[in-house]
Amino acid sequence: MKFKQHDSPGSTSMYWTVPNILTVLRLLAAPGVAVMFLYFHRPWADWFALVLFALAAITDFFDGYLARAWKQESRIGAMLDPIADKAMVVIALLVITGYSGMDPWLILPATAILFREVFVSGLREFLGAKAGLLKVTPLAKWKTTAQMTAIAVLFLAMGLEYVREASILRSHSELIATLSDIGTEDMSVVDFARHGGNMVWQFGLALIWIAAFLTLVTGWDYFRKALPHLKDDIT
Repeated sequence: MKFKQHDSPGSTSMYWTVPNILTVLRLLAAPGVAVMFLYFHRPWADWFALVLFALAAITDFFDGYLARAWKQESRIGAMLDPIADKAMVVIALLVITGYSGMDPWLILPATAILFREVFVSGLREFLGAKAGLLKVTPLAKWKTTAQMTAIAVLFLAMGLEYVREASILRSHSELIATLSDIGTEDMSVVDFARHGGNMVWQFGLALIWIAAFLTLVTGWDYFRKALPHLKDDIT
């Protein structure tokens, strides 16, 4: 199967390729992360969201690699790939920010990331046919990798934090039943969550700050490239 384009304008036929299917699945996985918290109780929702996000993030490497290796690069794939990446990051950050108690150390880098993504998308829309000037750079790929790694670590920390909070009240009989229901009645698991959860969260915060820095740097680079085309002609 392949994606085929005809030379005549407006006549484009699409055949599904493995790279395009992976990209579409990643796009569908973006809202799926939020849906996990609708249908599952925590910490199961955290674990499922982590697994779904991690699997989707892995496809970000394979779809591009396979498209180049199999010579199946397509316009629709090039269009959907950055959209899927941005949707994954934006939705995941909204979920994590909401369930983390609005931690200001998370809100600030998350705001920087969201601002940059909206700003660059606006630049590309304004440039129209000249949007090709804002090609994805190697640093931008590192930015995306840093974002997805940080988000995966934060999802892990959220699950551990939930168990840690439960451990504070584990002396209550009703909580013991709750711990049993979510599969964390084993005190070794609870102890690990209590001691390790905060360390994982701090590590995730450090990663998201690094990702935010790379995000702003790449955003400035795109703005600098677009600046000559934003100036008004003075006659």
